[in-house]
Amino acid sequence: MVWLRNQPDKRQLVLDAFYDDPLIDAAERYFVSAEWQAVSNFLEHRTGKALDVGAGRGIASYALARSGFAVTALEPDPSAVVGTAAIRRLAAEARLPIEVVEEFSERLPFADGAFNVVFARAVLHHMRDLDSACREMFRVLRPGGMLIAVREHVISKEADLGKFLDQHPLHHLYGAEHAYPLGRYTGALGDAGFADIEVLAPLRSPINLFPHTIETLRAAVVERLARTIPVKPFWSAALAYRSVFRSLLSMAEHFDHRPGRLYSFVCHKAPA
Repeated sequence: MVWLRNQPDKRQLVLDAFYDDPLIDAAERYFVSAEWQAVSNFLEHRTGKALDVGAGRGIASYALARSGFAVTALEPDPSAVVGTAAIRRLAAEARLPIEVVEEFSERLPFADGAFNVVFARAVLHHMRDLDSACREMFRVLRPGGMLIAVREHVISKEADLGKFLDQHPLHHLYGAEHAYPLGRYTGALGDAGFADIEVLAPLRSPINLFPHTIETLRAAVVERLARTIPVKPFWSAALAYRSVFRSLLSMAEHFDHRPGRLYSFVCHKAPA
């Protein structure tokens, strides 16, 4: 990651991945992003203890703590760049209640029902044992608790995996990326015990669109259409209304088979 940050041509990728320093500035940028604002809508009126699984640099831990949760950040990597040392430094500098634990997601060192919320950002597709990890996240949630697993790579068929990995900009650096079919995620979550699983599709949720927003994606679509049929004012007017553009995205999803497209999942544990 240090090498990546030192490449001038990778600057935008570093910013989009929140790998830039100072870390507290990157974390604050995530906190005010359209992605986190969409996540926080699901967390509205929820309080208590939150577990950030696969916390990385701690940007989501920071956002959860800023939102009023007492946060436990779980991360197996001890490094000062994208691991527990970075999270501890961030928590100290921001003076936020973030406890840091070095461990893997497949064996959570917590009691049953310890958390009100479990959050996992781009974590499930890295799991060596997806079923065990989902069971563990279900186990440590209190009855009535919520798991939010966001930005998970999806493939339509196993043959697409190689194509996805070949085009992934970070896989060439550390070789840790993966992707599953959509049913593999929902099946593992359902088998773990989650009865209410909301699936957020790639083109309709700001969580999956980031670093795009609905507005910037609309502008990009207008530019692309204008290059094909050069009447930009027409395209701008035709797609000016958010409801119209959202309807267009909804239709486009039926034809969206990009290897590695992003889905998110909001899962509820039944009340006692």
